[in-house]
Amino acid sequence: MGKKRNKKTLVWRPKPKSRTPPAEMRNWLDLPRDVTVSILSRLRAVEILEGAQMVCMAWRIICKDPLMWRTIDMANDADYDDMFYNLDAMCRHAVDRSCGGLVDVNIEHFGDDDLLKYITDSCGGIRRLRLVSCYSISRVGLGKVASKLTLLEELEIYVCNLSRTSLEMVGRSCPLLKSFKLNRPEFSVYGISGFGAYDGFDDWNDDENGDENGGPVIDSFGKDDEALAIAGTMNGLHHLQLFGNRLTNDGLSKILDCCPHLESLDLRHCFNLDLKVALGKRCAERIKQLRLPNDSIDDYEFRTAPCDYGFYNDSEDFDCDDDYPYDFNGYYSDDSDFYDDFTKIRFSDLF
Repeated sequence: MGKKRNKKTLVWRPKPKSRTPPAEMRNWLDLPRDVTVSILSRLRAVEILEGAQMVCMAWRIICKDPLMWRTIDMANDADYDDMFYNLDAMCRHAVDRSCGGLVDVNIEHFGDDDLLKYITDSCGGIRRLRLVSCYSISRVGLGKVASKLTLLEELEIYVCNLSRTSLEMVGRSCPLLKSFKLNRPEFSVYGISGFGAYDGFDDWNDDENGDENGGPVIDSFGKDDEALAIAGTMNGLHHLQLFGNRLTNDGLSKILDCCPHLESLDLRHCFNLDLKVALGKRCAERIKQLRLPNDSIDDYEFRTAPCDYGFYNDSEDFDCDDDYPYDFNGYYSDDSDFYDDFTKIRFSDLF
């Protein structure tokens, strides 16, 4: 008889878990310069001055390149976190860095006549200007700098002080103007409430003696003042947005008569218009992209603007500049080469 073989006992063992490979370390400096420039150019001015340029010397050199500042985006949410920064000083610094090459500037929730004058004095080739809730930029200030915006092609004004005279000055001074967006405060998503319901707001627009330029101020009785200013001086417009405007059928008819190149027209929340008559048919037949007063505002940037912005309470003794935590001339000025080396960061830490 042969030898008796021992039976093998099968023991189940769980398959060992694969070890997670260590997170890949990459040096952001390995990116091609043009890719880095493309990434950094998408940042707002505050994000560049308070963050990106302090990552490393290579990024700081890129951020000081005048070509990086052909567009200056000073967008902010009017949040106190943003207001702790001296936005006026930052904007001037960004303008200086452009070395006169600025073509596109966006200012939101800050700025005054002096800042607007500084920008237009420093840069004569601005093609796009966007002003959002710049309450300290007066109708006079806008009118005075209009003559320096001869190359302007796009103008966007949201909830700012205006007069018929200032609009006419802009129209006459900017022969290349192709696109104009104007958001008036009285007609918001809540009808004629919003800023118009605020005690004292009418004082900003209504003045028995006219505006400082000697022209009539847009008031509750001059519903077509803005429309007539546009029709009289902006005949080259291709795109026009009059969100929440008070114009009537007469004003709209004048615009259609005098602006033969109009391709798109946004009349949302213009509740004084009656487009059920022949004027509505005329708009539909002529305008390629037409938005009517009751059309959806889901794609409108300021869906609840200006009602949600609120008002500054003068009883609160709050000075943004006094609370500014950093020394402007030392922290992000060109006289300082301060930066931290944040180039070696684990990709996993970014998400």
